[in-house]
Amino acid sequence: MAYLLVVDAAIAVTFSSKLIHRFSDEAKAFFVSRNGNIFADSWPKKRSFDYYRLLLSSDLKRQKLKLGAEYQLLFPSEGSDALFLGNEFGWLHYTWIDIGTPNVSFLVALDAGSDLLWVPCDCMQCAPLSASYYDRLGRDLNEYSPSLSSTSKPLSCNDQLCELGSDCKSSKDPCPYLASYYSENTSSSGLLIEDRLHLAPFSEHASRSSVWASVIIGCGRKQSGAFSDGAAPDGLMGLGPGDLSVPSLLAKAGLVRNTFSICFDDNHSGTILFGDQGLVTQKSTSFVPLEGKFVTYLIEVEGYLVGSSSLKTAGFQALVDSGTSFTFLPYEIYEKIVVEFDKQVNATRSSFKGSPWKYCYNSSSQELLNIPTVTLVFAMNQSFIVHNPVIKLISENEEFNVFCLPIQPIHEEFGIIGQNFMWGYRMVFDRENLKLGWSTSNCQDITDGKIMHLTPPPNDRSPNPLPTNQQQMTPSRHAVAPAVAGRTPAKSAAVSPLAFPYWLCLMNLLLVLMRLFVLDV
Repeated sequence: MAYLLVVDAAIAVTFSSKLIHRFSDEAKAFFVSRNGNIFADSWPKKRSFDYYRLLLSSDLKRQKLKLGAEYQLLFPSEGSDALFLGNEFGWLHYTWIDIGTPNVSFLVALDAGSDLLWVPCDCMQCAPLSASYYDRLGRDLNEYSPSLSSTSKPLSCNDQLCELGSDCKSSKDPCPYLASYYSENTSSSGLLIEDRLHLAPFSEHASRSSVWASVIIGCGRKQSGAFSDGAAPDGLMGLGPGDLSVPSLLAKAGLVRNTFSICFDDNHSGTILFGDQGLVTQKSTSFVPLEGKFVTYLIEVEGYLVGSSSLKTAGFQALVDSGTSFTFLPYEIYEKIVVEFDKQVNATRSSFKGSPWKYCYNSSSQELLNIPTVTLVFAMNQSFIVHNPVIKLISENEEFNVFCLPIQPIHEEFGIIGQNFMWGYRMVFDRENLKLGWSTSNCQDITDGKIMHLTPPPNDRSPNPLPTNQQQMTPSRHAVAPAVAGRTPAKSAAVSPLAFPYWLCLMNLLLVLMRLFVLDV
C-alpha cells in the first residue's frame, strides 16, 4: 500500500510500505527474533478457532476504546449547585454530596488546590456540626461512620494509593492520611476509606437517574486550624490532578471525560460539573508542570492590564485554586497593579478597621463609579478579564459606597488566582488536554448542549487520558491549602521543540504508523 504525503504545493513525497498481518509468518518471525521462542508455540494457526478468537478479541478491545465516557456530564446527586456561605464558612464555595450506603449528606468545600475528599468521621477532634452553631444553615451537618455503611471498606497500607504506607506496622493495616494545609497550621488526619459517592447524570444517552462511583474518602478523625474555626466544618472535596481526587477516580472508572468545570456567578453561587469540556468558543491556556510534574493547576501569566494601561514588568506563574477565596500576586506585580488601580478609580481611598486589604475606598452613592478592569494575559495573547475586581462592603451610612480591591501580596515568585477573579466565569479544568478553559457565564447556561471537544472526540478517545502515576505523585505530603497555597513552583526553563525539517517529521510519523500496523492489523 502506498501513502502520498503532500508537503507543499510544489513538492510531493511518496512513501510505500508493506502491510504485515499481526498473525502472519513474517510477524511471527519478527516477534521470535525479538523475544525468542516464547511466542512460537502460542502463535495461532491460520483459520483455526484460536486465530479467529484472537482477532475477535482484538476487535472488541478496539470497540471498547472507542466508546468513550459512559456519561457526558455528572454532578453530585443533591444537585450541581456551588454555594457561597460568606465569612462564617471561610469565604469558600460548597456543595452537598451523598456518601455511603445508606447515603449520608455532607456539605463539602470545593478546593482545586488539593486532592483528597475528606469528611468528619468517628470524630476525636472535629468542628461543631449542629445547625444551631451556624446562622446560615437550616439543617445539622453529618458525621460519617464507615461501620454504618455497607459499601465501605478500608484502604490497606499496601494499596498504591496509600502515600503513608511506609509508616504502617503491617501492610494489611488501614491506610492513615495526613492532609496538611498552610492556613494557620490547618490539617485533617485519619484513615482512608473506599466507599460510594452518589451522582446524577446529565446526558442525552443516560439510562439511569442516579449513578454511584467508588471513591477514596478521608475518614477525618482530627481537624485543626481553620477547619476548627468555620472553614469546611463538614469536609472538603479536593479537585486536584492527583490520583486520589474525585475527578481522577471518575475518569479512571470511565464514567466521564477527564475534565470538570466550576462556575461562580455574580451572586457568589454557581455549579460544579464532572466531565464538562466547556464551549467551543471558550478561551484556553495550557497548564505548566511544577518541577516537571503536573501536580497542580499552574499557568503562565505573561502580562496584565489595569483599564487600558498595560503594565511593563516580568510575567509570573500562578496557581488556579477554587479553595483560595481571594487572589494573591507576587509583591512586585501587586504593587504595580494596585498603584495603577488607585490612579484610575474615581473614589477616595480610606482605611477601615478590620479590613485585611490595603486599598479600600468610599464614594458618594450619588456619584457614578468608574472602577477600572483588571486583565491577565496568558500565552497566545489570551485575555482573562476580571469581571468584578472589587468587593463591596456593607456601609452604615447609605450615602456612601464602600469597596476594597481584594488582592494580597505574596513574597513568592508565583501567584494564586482565587475565587474572586473567577466570578462570572465557567472555569474548565481540562486535565485530559492539560488546559484551563474559561468563558463568560451566568452559571445557568452550562447545560445548553454546546459541549466542546478540544482534541479527539469521544470516539477517538485515548485509552489512558490520565497523567501517569509518576506525574501525579506530589513532591511532598502537603496539599495546597485553601486560603494560602503551600507549595512554591520553581522557575521553569523554557524548552523549545527540536527544529526538525518538516519532511523528517513526516517520516518519523510514518514509522510510528508502520509499527502500529504491525501490532494491530
